[in-house]
Amino acid sequence: MPIKRQTFGAFLCFLFFFFPSSFSQEIQGDKELHDILQEVQKQYQVQFNYANDIVSKIRLAPPSSNQSLDEVLAYLKNQTGLLFVKTDDYFISIKKLEGIMICGYLLDANTMEAIESATIQSEIDYAVSDENGFFQLMVKDQFGRIALRHLGYTSSVRFVKDMVKGDCLNYLLQPNLQALNEVVISNFMTQGVNKVSDGSFQINYTDFDILPGIVDADVLHSLQAFPGVQSVNETVSNINIRGGTHDQNLILWDGIKMYQSGHFFGLISMYNPQITEEVSLLKNAADASYTDGVSGTILMKTDRNITPVLKANFGLSLIDANAFLDVPVGKNSSVQIAGRKSISDFIKTPTYNEFFDRISQDTEIEESGLVTNSDKQFNFYDASLRWLWQVTEKDHFRFNFLNVNNALLFNENAVVNGQNESRESKLTQNSFAGGILYTRHWSSSFRSEIEIYETDYKLKSTNANILDSQRFLQENSVSESSFKLKLNKSFKELFNVMGGYHFVETKVRNLDDVDNPTYKLLVAEVLRSHGAFLQGGYRSKNRMLNLAVGGRYEYLEKFKSYYLEPRLNVSYQIVNGLTLEILGEMKHQSTSQIVNFQNDFLGIEKRRWQLANNEDIPITESQQGSIGLTFEKHKWLISLEGYSKKVEGITAQSQGFQNQYEYISSSGDYEVLGVDVLLRKAFEKINLWTSYSYMDNVYHFDSLESGSFPSNYDITHAVTLGCTYSNKGFMLSAGANWHTGRPISQPLSESSISDGQVVFGETNANRLDDYLRIDLSGSYDFHLHRKARAKIGFSIWNLLNHNNELNRFYQVNDNQINEVVQQALGFTPNVFLRAYF
Repeated sequence: MPIKRQTFGAFLCFLFFFFPSSFSQEIQGDKELHDILQEVQKQYQVQFNYANDIVSKIRLAPPSSNQSLDEVLAYLKNQTGLLFVKTDDYFISIKKLEGIMICGYLLDANTMEAIESATIQSEIDYAVSDENGFFQLMVKDQFGRIALRHLGYTSSVRFVKDMVKGDCLNYLLQPNLQALNEVVISNFMTQGVNKVSDGSFQINYTDFDILPGIVDADVLHSLQAFPGVQSVNETVSNINIRGGTHDQNLILWDGIKMYQSGHFFGLISMYNPQITEEVSLLKNAADASYTDGVSGTILMKTDRNITPVLKANFGLSLIDANAFLDVPVGKNSSVQIAGRKSISDFIKTPTYNEFFDRISQDTEIEESGLVTNSDKQFNFYDASLRWLWQVTEKDHFRFNFLNVNNALLFNENAVVNGQNESRESKLTQNSFAGGILYTRHWSSSFRSEIEIYETDYKLKSTNANILDSQRFLQENSVSESSFKLKLNKSFKELFNVMGGYHFVETKVRNLDDVDNPTYKLLVAEVLRSHGAFLQGGYRSKNRMLNLAVGGRYEYLEKFKSYYLEPRLNVSYQIVNGLTLEILGEMKHQSTSQIVNFQNDFLGIEKRRWQLANNEDIPITESQQGSIGLTFEKHKWLISLEGYSKKVEGITAQSQGFQNQYEYISSSGDYEVLGVDVLLRKAFEKINLWTSYSYMDNVYHFDSLESGSFPSNYDITHAVTLGCTYSNKGFMLSAGANWHTGRPISQPLSESSISDGQVVFGETNANRLDDYLRIDLSGSYDFHLHRKARAKIGFSIWNLLNHNNELNRFYQVNDNQINEVVQQALGFTPNVFLRAYF
């Protein structure tokens, strides 16, 4: 039976996984426009805003019930002569036509074939091209601009004054020569989450619904909803893709490599979701233009379209305040600006306190012995900018800028020689990056790109040991410059060839400086690499077969060594709804993160970046392959993928050991065999999904006594359950996360101590207790004004306040073994408010 009430539907979201879907009934005969609008609102979950006198006395035949919303709006517009303007995905304004009507035909610049379902947008209206590429559009006056957009084509902006001089003219769009990759499964888990033909998973935040426990679309937390992706410590600075470490992930923001991931030292993403329009996850088979990322690739992208109108939004949560502007500049360009700032300078909210307690565990912030800490302060900010400029019809320019900062301060206080002493300790983490992309369409089938970026990362701490009158300064910095030339050639829409050259220079600097006694160690290294890549793509006419085969040649100057890395991506639709996918890749990377001592950088962000030296720190190399089946029919989705991965050249210090191997320098590898499964059922207003991941992740260290043993990141079984419900601007999402505990090493007995060190039993033979977390989130989108709307929402992380252990290790104090347990976040609520203009 139909779902009538949002409360009843939300209740079903928690109690039922399957229930009969709604039915629809086509109504025939003329009706009042008012009645038709009510039916459209109910069927498509939208809200019309209009004056009664505009629609009164208008009768017409109702549109077909099996049409899309855009088709229905186009029909109503043609039949009534009224203007239907989408202010967002929910609200639609109805107005009388006032202005200038323009028309035209959109054609492929290569084949001259009509482009159907393209979006043509003016300042006051939008239209969708029909099967002949034809469109009609109302514009305010001749001084405005028109944006022409279609997935698979390069967006174009044109001036109204050039479009009103004659009859309906032809307008050509240049094919996007990377368009062999297309969405093959939409709404993979919930709306806005898609699977693409290259095997990647994509989240489009302009169309994104909601996920459990995530407030205001956290970019990197969202990725952890996919099977095969976990974080052993609940952070975005430790994302483990199929058993790998976080430093083995290639993270690109509009093509710029990033060495920092989060605010609050990993508890939330540092990438502002208001300017980051899309994020893609590739667990395997990244195309040959990408290097690094032996475990996985995360690609974040800003909007690639020049906006014709001013857009803005402002938001506030219990953690930060933020703002976003999208501003047309001049005739052919637009600028997006976004910024966030923590509100902890003004108020310490319950969410802030929970976060601060989480990052403070077993660190220098915690008080011990004769020392007390006071005046604890933490704040963060980020600023992002993206400028697009359509220089000519064939030339496009993009500039990106990003600045991110985290800062922690506190005073250490003690009585020294009868006097009260106080000294400041602090930790700062900063990323600064800029990049340009210049694209030239030499013809309708040939395109070139030049991409240049500079990215800088710095982690710095000052640790004041007040009892010993000592100051310990530590710095870790990375500076990387990159130049990439990429050429793309298409042949009759079926074949695509991509190739180019890539140069990267990476500088890593590590400093340890103690003032009493005087000690200073500075290590600075540079590595330059030259890469050449070539990849061919093929898509059959019936689109049942997608194939990409390529490879990359990489030469490292310092070591005079080279690497050949093949890539393979095959997707074949066996029958309607059933698709086979085969993926494979080989990769290498020359940077990794290590932990020298657990109290480095105040014990908070203790990992430091380092460059390979091809001796005790080898180049990391990986080989992985996977095969999967996906079945989608009648709103059912079943996805099954098995994989094998081997990563060589890892070091013990990069794996975070806190047992007998904590200070051992050794290199080895790990091997992973696993299966990722996802089951989803979609209804009219509800999406239900469950995923399961199995993983067998084993270390091999020949120089260690244990030899082979479970990886520190071996999460053998992981299960997620999720549900989203949406109705007329209201969205609710609930979910559960369960996984087996991570491996740990335990002492042989409570008194197993030798030479002041704990004597451990079999390495990683024990595990933490199973992890369980239930999350909830909700939002409501409503109209404020004719040109403004608002969104309010909440999230609850760990709704049941379940006591989850993230880590357990053992230390010797006063010749006694002390067990240290680090806890996950407890019950953590958050709320937000956002206004759109």
